[in-house]
Amino acid sequence: MGSINIAVNPFARRQIKGSGKTYSPSLTFEEIANHAEQRLAEGHVTKGYRDGVVLVSVAEDMIKHFVCPFVKIDESTKLKAEIVRRRDDEKPYIQIRALNGDPLIAGKVELILYRHDVLVETNEQSCNAEWELISIHAIPQGVDKFPMGYVTMMRNQLELPGGTRAMYSSDEWAESVYFWQKYAALISGSL
Repeated sequence: MGSINIAVNPFARRQIKGSGKTYSPSLTFEEIANHAEQRLAEGHVTKGYRDGVVLVSVAEDMIKHFVCPFVKIDESTKLKAEIVRRRDDEKPYIQIRALNGDPLIAGKVELILYRHDVLVETNEQSCNAEWELISIHAIPQGVDKFPMGYVTMMRNQLELPGGTRAMYSSDEWAESVYFWQKYAALISGSL
């Protein structure tokens, strides 16, 4: 296998402290991309939701460098719903966040990479790199499978702006809705 080239897509750079998303307080995005490159070359990868999308598992000794933004929802969880959009060209959606609760500990972290040709489909490539880091997902301890959010699935399947063409089974839809009824990201500023 030749040299792998992984760049950091601007979309991933929104994952900072206070964003309500997984972030690293101690690693730069470039260090994370370099780790992804090493782990991809070593074969620590699983196929994503379509060809050209892969999930690279972070080495166990590196998990401690990432903050998991999720809380387990229970009767005492206060939730906030607001209409937001990720980017100007996307349609707004309803985002649910937890206002209270203790962030869960990450059991594993996955680095989501998109191949250049997949990003070109929606003109979201930021350079000519073979792969780009699109997202970082810290998965709570005890969670085996981290389903894609149903809003992302909707955007993809309906080929809306910001989506990447895909089709999902009824089981994948049900697993996503079921998971996101039990977990929520802690609102910005609470982490």
